[in-house]
Amino acid sequence: MTSFSPGRESAMTSLRPFAVFYFCYFAYSGLFGPFWGLYLDSLSYTPWQISLLIALSTLARIVAPGFWGWLADRQGRRRPIVIGTSISAAAAFLMICLHAGTFFWVFVFLALTHFFWAAALPLVEASTAHLTRHVPGRYSRIRAWGSIGYLVLAILGGYLLDWLHLASMPWLTLALLGAVAAASLGVPEVAAPVRKSVRAPLSDTLKQRPVMALFTCCFLMAFAFGPYYTFYSIGLKDVGFSKSAIGWLWAVGVLSEIGVFWYMPRIMGRFALERLMQLSLASGVVRFALIAVSIGNPLLAVVAQLLHALTFALHHASAIGLIHRYFAEHHHAKGQGLYIIASFGVGGSLGGLLAGALWSYGGVALVFGISALAAGCGVLVCHYFLPVEPPVRT
Repeated sequence: MTSFSPGRESAMTSLRPFAVFYFCYFAYSGLFGPFWGLYLDSLSYTPWQISLLIALSTLARIVAPGFWGWLADRQGRRRPIVIGTSISAAAAFLMICLHAGTFFWVFVFLALTHFFWAAALPLVEASTAHLTRHVPGRYSRIRAWGSIGYLVLAILGGYLLDWLHLASMPWLTLALLGAVAAASLGVPEVAAPVRKSVRAPLSDTLKQRPVMALFTCCFLMAFAFGPYYTFYSIGLKDVGFSKSAIGWLWAVGVLSEIGVFWYMPRIMGRFALERLMQLSLASGVVRFALIAVSIGNPLLAVVAQLLHALTFALHHASAIGLIHRYFAEHHHAKGQGLYIIASFGVGGSLGGLLAGALWSYGGVALVFGISALAAGCGVLVCHYFLPVEPPVRT
């Protein structure tokens, strides 16, 4: 079994397996995110059924990351969990391919898929953050390969589905989950240094006001993104965008996030993480308001997608940096898991399900107006409850 020692951590070659894993993991998301809702819509599911099925990915993040993070910290090993759960996710999704179109079986096996799929990312994030901890911002450059994977499939996926038809969506998704399982085999074990001092309990960290404020901000941003991941593609289709055009709009957002991830070492050296978090939330107000009032305007749609650089990449990178600062080393995997739970889990689930309940009443304008309001609340929380510390200069 391959493992890293502190003396080898700084070598960029040691980070390549993580870059490959990010690429494959988010390539799956690049197909699933933009087009899974369109596939479900093609099966004539109701808006509530669609929101429920899409919410399974976020609901799984309420339970799975905390459980798998606790297990990894308890065992002191992450690699076996990353590999085992990645393979299990692909196996569960195979059953969806065999029962496509039947809501009950799609619901059951999709829930299993996401329970396993949600396990690997926070563990890989904790390992990557640990290996890059001495160079602030380098994490973002490795994470950018995930954005590249997402970009490739968001673009190719639209053309593939125009060519092969939406009925091929489950099998294309299965192929990408197989690639994630293959990439997981190359992810090495990362052994954190053992501390002999008395370990403070996790509850002491969670009671700190900055930590509570951080998780609140993450919850609100994910809540705001709930309608985006559930109904954005459907909204674009309803105003006349083709599947390839929808894929390109998602790609514009990912292209912008790659730029921010790549330059995060410089950005984090100049600006406090708390200020970056606040900027990301303020950008969310603008972005979701634009979608609410002008989803059919191609130019403004591109502008809204360009803001993904701030609403996702800047937000995520600053959140990872703050978690690494606030949580002790022996709590890093649990901290990453709790971040996934509070944001993509609870926040994303509630935002998506609320959008499903309200979509028939107000459509794009109503649900994305609520998204803008949630992001605005995050700005206030960040401003009043997240104390600013100076940036780390290298």
